[in-house]
Amino acid sequence: MAFDAINFSVGDVARIKGGYPFRGSIEESIDGATLAVQMKDVDPEFGVNWANVTRTNLAGRKHPDWLKAGDVLFIFKGARFYAVCIDEPPAPAVCSPHFLHIEVGTQVPLLPAFLAWQINQPPFQRQLQQSAEGSSQLSIRRPVLESLILSMPSLVDQQRIVNLAALANQERHALQQLIQNRVQQLHALAEDLAQATPVNDPHSKT
Repeated sequence: MAFDAINFSVGDVARIKGGYPFRGSIEESIDGATLAVQMKDVDPEFGVNWANVTRTNLAGRKHPDWLKAGDVLFIFKGARFYAVCIDEPPAPAVCSPHFLHIEVGTQVPLLPAFLAWQINQPPFQRQLQQSAEGSSQLSIRRPVLESLILSMPSLVDQQRIVNLAALANQERHALQQLIQNRVQQLHALAEDLAQATPVNDPHSKT
């Protein structure tokens, strides 16, 4: 499957911002007005698990860069760099400083879901690994991410790829569920065998 595509740097098609500058740990507040997305809340396949996101109150003076549907969160530190495209937050939300907050330009023919997908693919991952800095912990600086190259096909082709990726995820989850069900079935069988009533050995001497 071949696509015609044009190459752009990330900075040409998207605005990259840092996460909200929390001072120290994020303090949970049951009645907090803001959701604070942290690394524990995101998964490259499932996106943001909003049900587990911590509620808090913002105490700093910085005007928040509120998250919205279609924004892309990029994990830029650690052993694995990846991106997730978020859906609509259920309440006002920000991301922690562990993320770079990527916002696709309004006039740019680029689907945010396609951007996140491409960031997570081997060709872009190789760019990230070659550009990572640090000794004890690797990281990607914002200017470096802005300089990396994206391949941007037509919107129609982008949507085709996004749909294909979603279908692959569904198939993978269905297969994993099938395997898990089979393992549970075998475990139950083993338990039944272990609890079977012993019988006398017909060849033993009484």
